[in-house]
Amino acid sequence: MGESSFFSLDGPLDVAPGGGQVRAANFAGLAHVARNYGRDARGIVERHGMEARVLTDPESLIAPQQLADTFEYCSSAFDDPLFGLHIATLQDPEVFGCVTALCRSAPTVRAGIRCLIDFLPVVHAPDCEVVLIEGRETAELTWLINTDIGVNDQANYQAVMLNAKLLQAIGGPSFRPSWVSLSADPRTSDLPEIEKSLGCRVKSRSTRNSIAFPVRALEQPVPSANRLLYKLLGSYLQRVKSEHSQSIIDKVDSFIRGSLARGTCSIERCADKTGMSVRTLQSRLSAEGAKFSELVEKQRETLAKTHLADRRLSLDEIADRLGYGEQTSFGRAFKRWTGMTPQQYRAGS
Repeated sequence: MGESSFFSLDGPLDVAPGGGQVRAANFAGLAHVARNYGRDARGIVERHGMEARVLTDPESLIAPQQLADTFEYCSSAFDDPLFGLHIATLQDPEVFGCVTALCRSAPTVRAGIRCLIDFLPVVHAPDCEVVLIEGRETAELTWLINTDIGVNDQANYQAVMLNAKLLQAIGGPSFRPSWVSLSADPRTSDLPEIEKSLGCRVKSRSTRNSIAFPVRALEQPVPSANRLLYKLLGSYLQRVKSEHSQSIIDKVDSFIRGSLARGTCSIERCADKTGMSVRTLQSRLSAEGAKFSELVEKQRETLAKTHLADRRLSLDEIADRLGYGEQTSFGRAFKRWTGMTPQQYRAGS
């Protein structure tokens, strides 16, 4: 230890998740819930390509697609259309890891939310983007996943409940959300329960997920503020953030997954998103032996196989999610990748 240092670490205490990964902490309580339904949670996670240890090791890393698919499966298997909301009711915001402790130690609600924005991608889910939108009277905490994971209503229910719990923790007893916006599509009969759980009006089938609250709440002190913890943990996470950077291919893959379904997948948009010129992006990809068009094809093939396994999606819907103008274009591309038509692949899966 140098004379100018009070203490030091040889490296990060935990492995930070990379692009296309999320901590398995989201499965907290799944074993207990499954047991109540007479089911074995080990079989459920193994069914979706994960090892049983994800149920007991919150630091395990899984794919966002596996999380979303597992929750959708549980919703169907347990006949619970609000499974994500119900499991989140049993969980704590500590699902988000040490970033929750940092938020709770912040001096103000604004500072706590800033910690969530800055470090949730570092600690928990790199593909998750959190944004604070401030209006004259109302502020919105909004979040999205920068990758296409198909049907994920249950994961959205879980996220809104955990975010609401975290806001309540840093906002104190007087904190009340004004309204919630959800991209999920709940049944009309389920809306009253969702609104009762969140304590406010809920707008469903929205273009984004967000929790709105009075903008004046941003300047309120956090009841559990701790200057020492805020300084030490904040400095540690800032160091991890600066040293843990995704490769250029990871960043481009993440952009492609998130933009195909929106019809905004172009190298120009990708270059703008990653903060560089098209020429620089092409040069950096070339240095890694990759081309943007090849990465798009690879992601389309991977997503196509995933979507075809979900029989609720029609071929037209899948083609649209992959950025094809018509099903015939998708069909030709899929046969080029696999030697089979989408119908043949689906029939054999």
